[in-house]
Amino acid sequence: MYLFVVASRGGPVGEVYGTQQRPRKRRGRRLLITLIVFLVLLGAVLVGLDRFAASYAERMISDRVAEQVADQQATSEKPDVTIEGVPFLTQVLDGRYQEIHIQLPHFSGPAGNGRTLRTDLLDVRATDVDAPLDTLRSGNGDIVAGAVTGTGTIDYAQVAELINQPGLKLAEQNGKLVGSAPVQALGQTFDVSGAATVAVKDNVVQIRFSDVTAAGLPDVPIVKNLIASYVQKLAVDLTVPELPLNLKVQKVEPQPDGLRFTAGATNVPLNTGGL
Repeated sequence: MYLFVVASRGGPVGEVYGTQQRPRKRRGRRLLITLIVFLVLLGAVLVGLDRFAASYAERMISDRVAEQVADQQATSEKPDVTIEGVPFLTQVLDGRYQEIHIQLPHFSGPAGNGRTLRTDLLDVRATDVDAPLDTLRSGNGDIVAGAVTGTGTIDYAQVAELINQPGLKLAEQNGKLVGSAPVQALGQTFDVSGAATVAVKDNVVQIRFSDVTAAGLPDVPIVKNLIASYVQKLAVDLTVPELPLNLKVQKVEPQPDGLRFTAGATNVPLNTGGL
């Protein structure tokens, strides 16, 4: 009888214990799931807010760049601006931005003597930008980019058009600018060719041809003088249009698709002289 009573009591006790534990475990799992969902939603809100703030700043910079391009008598499609680095709001609070990437599609501007230089894309990058939060709030103080670089390419058809000599064809060969054109001499047409030096001086691109030769060209003074005169006509000085952000052309290199120029500037004040 004693054993029977104990066994009988043990059964109900075990059942009561189990019914007390299961609700506690379920509540714990629900709280954990709720916390995870809350954190995911909070993260999504913060990411959305960060992206919204960055997009607003990018639009503002794009508008300012567009205004500056117009002020310089140049043209381009709407500048595409990307503030690199995440999160954006952390950079705002820190007052330092990793990089601001600005792309100006179909940029063109005056190159002197009524000429115009065009590039499919002017690609600009401002790095190490110091923009203290107090300066952004008050408008007092300087916003400075430690370095700004810009690159673009002028295709050879455009360069040949600017030199304005019939039949002139330009290309890149072994890292050098080479040209060829038909020349009339002694009642015959000769295909002359030669290499050119490309240099930059005071924001002017200087193209000068030398060592112009042609197969079968007679080695007589009159022909030599004709070729020398033709070579002088191939020389051209191209004034680089005024570029945004105080950029100045530093280097020009022949590439397969055209003359690629690199411009640069340091310590550019974005809120006073740049943007």
